[in-house]
Amino acid sequence: MIKSLKALVAELLADSWQELGFRGQLASIEVKPSERPEFGDFSSNIALVGATRAKMAPRELAEHLVPRLPEGTFSRVEIAGPGFINLFLLPETIQSQLREILKGGDQFGRVVQPTPTEIQIEFVSSNPTGPLTVGHGRQAVLGDVLASLYEALGYRVTREYYFNDEGRQIELLTDSTAERVLEIGLGIEPDIPENGYEGEYLKEIASGTIDANQQVARAIEEMRKEKPQGLSRTRLYEHVDPTVLRREATERIIRSIKEDLAELGVVFDTWFSERTLHERGEVAAALQAMKKQDGVYEKDGAIWLKAEENGGVKDSVLIRSDGQPTYLMVDIAYHIDKRRRNFQHVINVQGADHQVEQSSMKAAMRILGYPEDFLDYALHQFVSIKEGKSAARMSTRAGRFIPLSDLVQELGRDVVRYFMVARKPESHLEFDLDLARAESMDNPVYYIQYAHTRISSIFRKAGVSAVDSTKVNLSPLRAKEELDLIKRLDRFPEVVEEAALGFAPHLLADYALNLARVFHPYYTDYRVIGKDAKVMLARLALLRGVQTVFRNCLQILGMSVPEAM
Repeated sequence: MIKSLKALVAELLADSWQELGFRGQLASIEVKPSERPEFGDFSSNIALVGATRAKMAPRELAEHLVPRLPEGTFSRVEIAGPGFINLFLLPETIQSQLREILKGGDQFGRVVQPTPTEIQIEFVSSNPTGPLTVGHGRQAVLGDVLASLYEALGYRVTREYYFNDEGRQIELLTDSTAERVLEIGLGIEPDIPENGYEGEYLKEIASGTIDANQQVARAIEEMRKEKPQGLSRTRLYEHVDPTVLRREATERIIRSIKEDLAELGVVFDTWFSERTLHERGEVAAALQAMKKQDGVYEKDGAIWLKAEENGGVKDSVLIRSDGQPTYLMVDIAYHIDKRRRNFQHVINVQGADHQVEQSSMKAAMRILGYPEDFLDYALHQFVSIKEGKSAARMSTRAGRFIPLSDLVQELGRDVVRYFMVARKPESHLEFDLDLARAESMDNPVYYIQYAHTRISSIFRKAGVSAVDSTKVNLSPLRAKEELDLIKRLDRFPEVVEEAALGFAPHLLADYALNLARVFHPYYTDYRVIGKDAKVMLARLALLRGVQTVFRNCLQILGMSVPEAM
């Protein structure tokens, strides 16, 4: 991994500390980019945090540290306030980092681990009871970008989708589908069960089922001969095994989910069915494992998880009084299976409204003796669609939602992906349709991609396709705007790491937008073609570095990298 300017400064300060005869690192040493140019490029608190160990006042310690910093890296170093050290980098130091960026190319910002850590990121995992909505789209993009961020850090990542294709919600889907079959096939007013699914999409599923399934088609023909008052869901189930309708409905919905995700550029490595856990007896085995660790107790005919005494918010039911497992019980079995598959770390991308269940899962993992860092949750808030001055909330069960596929078809993959990660996951996302539709510099997606295409255009006009990073003379790059651009490029690997480990993909989206905000004025104010050869080649090298970072950033975000717009 290329050493950043920040890491270089931290290393030189640490060397200076050790030259004074002190051993070991200072854990709380900070090296931060200075917020104001008069305070230098970087500022460090090393003298403040090291004063006690050195038995000196902070400013006195700083006065001993500064002379020990090597020449040829800093134009000057100042001691400020109670003992902060402000460091001003030489232009040559900053320019050297651009050379490293050019050498890194497509790999700049990426880490190669000799023995990659195996991690699994589970996301979306929507019940196969209806089409994906824009709400699911946020989780899909968050999870996919998070996976790409971890891959950039050298982890071996498995993207997994978990289908809840068992339980009460599937029974309701089956009954709701049956009602739509009666409606489409026989013209009967549907009697959707309480808490059933009312969406129009079930009409299409019912119609396709009648056309494709001979058993259902024959049942409709037989029932047409009967009296209208005798036609009901119960009567339909006498002709057709409900499992047939369940299979038809879930398979069609799963197929549409996969198609919608593919349109969004989200591809999963594994599709995991909840039903397999039941069929293989893993739910019962998980309960026995919990009992063996004294992690459960009985009360009111139910079996409860001892969550509170293991760090959970409150104890939760695992097996209901009727003997049926809860979602939590099945989820514990699922995570035991994840551990069995040798994942060293698993991250579940979920809505922030499931915090009690999430704390119970963490408690269950502790009971089973799994490492504390085995399971993490990346949480997010919900999505509303804003058009004009109004915002709409959605409900899949009631059939009030905007299908994800409609949004992608109207706006395109790039726009949807960027807008879905542009806000902090823990914040509510108001998806502004008017802004997303705009093909102008107001639209952040257009603004970022246009920066990349502008650079491509300059290279085409210059008749240059490549920059030799080892030979190009970078000394003409001395303007503040040019050095600031290089320093901003230098931060890219740090942003990648922070966005991944902090479950914060929005940091990468922010970084790309801010880089574009710095680049576009530079493009306007600084001429490249037509300057003398040395200046032109140096500026072309800078633009290649900017373009490299834009490309690497957009690729992690899962967006296209256009050469022209």
